[in-house]
Amino acid sequence: MDVRLQISMVFHLDKCIGCHTCSIACKNVWTDRKGAEYMWWNNVETKPGTGYPTAWEDQNKYMGGWEQKNGRPDLKIGGRVLRVLNVFHNPYMPRIDDYYEPWTYKYEDLFNAPEGADQPTARPVSMITGKHIDIKAGPNWDDDLGGSPVYAANDPNLESLTAQQREELFDIERLVFFYLPRICNHCLNAACVAACPSGAIYKRGEDGIVLINQEKCRGWRMCVTACPYKKTFYNWSTGKSEKCILCFPRLETGQAPACFHSCVGRIRYLGALLYDADQMLDALNVSNDKLVEAQREMILDPFDEKVQEGALRNGIDEKAIEAAQRSPVYRYVKEWNLALPLHTEFRTLPMLFYVPPLLPVMAKSEEGLYDSSGKELFAPIDKARLPMEYMAKLFAAGNVEMVRYALRKQYAIRLFKRMETVGDIDQATVRRALEQVGASEQEAEAIYRLTSLPTMDERYVIPPSHREEAMQMLNDDMWSEKGEAGFGFRDAPVRGA
Repeated sequence: MDVRLQISMVFHLDKCIGCHTCSIACKNVWTDRKGAEYMWWNNVETKPGTGYPTAWEDQNKYMGGWEQKNGRPDLKIGGRVLRVLNVFHNPYMPRIDDYYEPWTYKYEDLFNAPEGADQPTARPVSMITGKHIDIKAGPNWDDDLGGSPVYAANDPNLESLTAQQREELFDIERLVFFYLPRICNHCLNAACVAACPSGAIYKRGEDGIVLINQEKCRGWRMCVTACPYKKTFYNWSTGKSEKCILCFPRLETGQAPACFHSCVGRIRYLGALLYDADQMLDALNVSNDKLVEAQREMILDPFDEKVQEGALRNGIDEKAIEAAQRSPVYRYVKEWNLALPLHTEFRTLPMLFYVPPLLPVMAKSEEGLYDSSGKELFAPIDKARLPMEYMAKLFAAGNVEMVRYALRKQYAIRLFKRMETVGDIDQATVRRALEQVGASEQEAEAIYRLTSLPTMDERYVIPPSHREEAMQMLNDDMWSEKGEAGFGFRDAPVRGA
């Protein structure tokens, strides 16, 4: 048993209101500079929709992630020889048009326009070329037409639906959408790390955060192609690749990342997970429908004495183990089986999990009444406006039962609390609902409290970093680090070797 620690996250989609506050917080902190204008390390997408960059989930187009070859995972982009051949022309590289051309407005036209009968306007200009542009896309372009056939019809996840389901999905009375916030998943089997020719991308041993060493990066951009979530970006100004760093300077001081701290809907949870690295290869070699179960099997019980002994043996601090025991991520992912990883079929073992949303139900109007009732106990789940196959394609590699269980459990909790607060549901119905999802009343109350009434300390359980120990493992001379001030470089990264 090779016990390791990973900082992990849960996003509760049933609480996301699509306000984009998280995106703006991240943009203002990290990517508000030249060369990073088009980068959104945190973005919020409307689903069904094509996302950012356009159709990022279509790996036949971008060739990201892993695939099984000869009984072992292999990069979809190809081996080292093929990557070398594609260094100077990578046909799977997303273009700026797949993201969008960043723009600003020529505000001086408002102030310097001569007096006249016409109202002056500030025309949009490209932040790359400085020339006037006709805006055709943006990082959240799907928002304006969310769920409509204009963008949603091109969502790659619709491949799992039948022709009839697709037709029904875009009926005006069935129109539905939900929000999907995305950041770097800081995967256990990160494809960007494996694809980097210069070894600039690495996974921190003490907490699993994936980072790019700006001094080593040579701008080959294989990481951009290899990441199936397209969360590695190329800075056209410095010639270096950049990505979400999970605000590790904040984590090292016990603070939540900027996007987490600013979240209006309080949908974000952060905590530590202990996992068995020895099980990783076995977890990657299972069929798609078993990937979620295999990933959950890797996550270890922090209360198990053998796990604790293995963690201490690997240098994991006792306080970090205690933090893992209080982790909200462990409860959502392992204990309650409510949170699911995004696109497990990419086989990167993402460590960002999502609680799928409870969507509106299909109903009908008769004699002026909108009837959404059903004879079955979980009718609202099975009659959701968005087919279960679509949600399974997103969060369980097509395994419908994994998503159905998570949604039914959420619905059972809703019935449980409605019995207490409204009183229009009898106790026998609630007891039957909880029994079918294997939950007790105590567990139902715990899920409700962590979902609806959590404090900041309950949502973010950040283990101590102990950076001094990590530095000592890499550098025997600790005094070389002592006294150095600031973050980053005294001189900005520049092009060239």
